[in-house]
Amino acid sequence: MFALEDYRIDNLDNVLTPALVIYPALVDNNIRVTIDLLGGDPSRWRPHVKTVKLGWAMRRLVAHGVKQCKCSTTLELTTALDAGMEDALLAYPLVGANARRLREIAAARPASRISVLVENADQAASWHGTGVGVFIDVNPGMNRTGLEQNRVEAVVALAKALENFCGLHYYDGHMHVADFAARERAAHAGYDQLMRLVAAVGTVPEVITSGTPAMACGASYAPFRTAAFKHRVSPGTVSFCDTTSVQELPAGYKPAALVVASVVSHPMPGRFTCDAGHKSVSADAGIPTCAIAGHADLTPLKPSEEHLPVDCAGEVPAIGSHVYLIPRHVCPTVNNFDYALLVEDHRVVSVERVSARGREAPVLNPSDCLDLAGCRKP
Repeated sequence: MFALEDYRIDNLDNVLTPALVIYPALVDNNIRVTIDLLGGDPSRWRPHVKTVKLGWAMRRLVAHGVKQCKCSTTLELTTALDAGMEDALLAYPLVGANARRLREIAAARPASRISVLVENADQAASWHGTGVGVFIDVNPGMNRTGLEQNRVEAVVALAKALENFCGLHYYDGHMHVADFAARERAAHAGYDQLMRLVAAVGTVPEVITSGTPAMACGASYAPFRTAAFKHRVSPGTVSFCDTTSVQELPAGYKPAALVVASVVSHPMPGRFTCDAGHKSVSADAGIPTCAIAGHADLTPLKPSEEHLPVDCAGEVPAIGSHVYLIPRHVCPTVNNFDYALLVEDHRVVSVERVSARGREAPVLNPSDCLDLAGCRKP
């Protein structure tokens, strides 16, 4: 159960709901717990900033010594670099104008270490002469992107063809077995195979593994700690956490980003509705979309766009009162908001823009556009 006292906010009278609220003390706690799991070495963590989205949160990571990250968009990339990240991997396949935009960013920021993923020779060739680093994307069985890890000869050949080879990227995000011991055995078996792949390639500067569910497995795999390469885990969700990640992670983590909603209706006995539908709290991880802090007696039901009905086994909260929703999947929930409220000592103390929400403008050269609002020919 998530205690209401951990999240209670006293000065909500002038807050428009639904509102994304972030608790800096809990964010710092989660960052420290992660670094402790990595032997106190912040350089072993390459967090995926698709979760935190805020320049403010990225600066918190940097303040703890975490100066390398992963991202999925060019907006996340520039936000991370502006926040003080020194080494950023855009861990999403880039083609066409997206690749050209990355080259523009790299050319404008020669002091930053920027890298990308590739899985074939044509992609590799497009980065020659750019100064951009290249990781080979290895598919460990998630079957989303990358070269299958049993294609050893293909990986070796690609590594030899790369001008600026940075290492191997191995995202085992499919490791969701509820029992941690079973998950760890499965993850370590994959890492055994990965180590054989590293030996076949030869010199490998860095190996990146382990999203949130496999993070503790990567931390506990002994050969990573004594390897000649730099090993880094790459969970992003751990900074904020959610109901899913708290179940998958070791003890010590706490949800640090919630949605405060208002009770707006009593449509029938034993039920109320609040103003945080799936346009606020993401429904991509299933129903229920969230838990409600301090209330085991409340059961969130299927949301619509702006409404979240909740069944209540006890006293129904009054219309106009507030509930504190802990997302089941925090990453897309954060991306639903333009602003976040920072809460310290039970009070809102500041407002921060969710600065990496969405994407950059969709055209490289506005002069190529039709005469459209916001994108006009000069």
